[in-house]
Amino acid sequence: MEIRLGPNQYGKAETRLVRVDRGDDHHSITDLNVSTSLAGDLAATHLTGDNSGVLPTDTQKNTVYAFARAGVGEIEDFGLRLARHFVDTTPTISKARVSIERYRWDRIQADGQPTHHSFVRAAGTRTATVTYDGTQAWVVSGVADLTVLNTTGSEFHGFHRDRYTTLPEATDRILATAVSARWRHAATGDWAESYREASRHLLEAFADTHSLSLQQTLHAMGERVLRHRDELVEVRLALPNKHHFLVDLSPFELDNPGEVFFAADRPYGLIEGTVLREDAPEPGLAWW
Repeated sequence: MEIRLGPNQYGKAETRLVRVDRGDDHHSITDLNVSTSLAGDLAATHLTGDNSGVLPTDTQKNTVYAFARAGVGEIEDFGLRLARHFVDTTPTISKARVSIERYRWDRIQADGQPTHHSFVRAAGTRTATVTYDGTQAWVVSGVADLTVLNTTGSEFHGFHRDRYTTLPEATDRILATAVSARWRHAATGDWAESYREASRHLLEAFADTHSLSLQQTLHAMGERVLRHRDELVEVRLALPNKHHFLVDLSPFELDNPGEVFFAADRPYGLIEGTVLREDAPEPGLAWW
């Protein structure tokens, strides 16, 4: 029986990095979680234990910190610099992927003015994944853990039923989810503006859509982003349904006209989908 080594990669996961930029009038924080992954001619280390072609994961961690000394900037640019460095300077490495999460911090307001050096953690996590193969780079940006809720304007009925179905139909329900969205860029550009605008259109589509299903809302969110952002070709979303169930107050001789709910954390429905342009080019490397 013939046995061979299949696809493989290695890297340093979740390098935590916080950079403080100390301006004269205020400080700013860049708070990152950086994961690097490298692939290439690495058969020797797997088959014989010869590590001469292996760039240690500790070195990858140190490179993240060293590159941050010169400034981080937009996380897409930071990821591109790291990915290109690993491929272009390590002979055995032909592909690099850098995934970054950026945790948002806003300056605390005091007496209506932003403070100099005090911060509060903001909602939503900005994300970016950069893949580079020595010739081409693919950039995917996104947002995670962005929790949103509509108190009305959502229905769910007319679904298929079988002997195990107990869910009642709903013509007016709370719709809540924690948005995880990723969008693929056709080319480099203004990363900050693209992130701001894509995030805005996601939120506006969620608010504007009278939802007959969370799937319908997902499509409306992705479609709105693509119709307004020409630099993007594909949007992938994962929307966990954060269920809110009306509490039965009748045992206490009380009515409940859609005011008191139980927020269930699990189990939950998980809706995932992709919205893309008809002519969207395929990425050279898998990115999902």
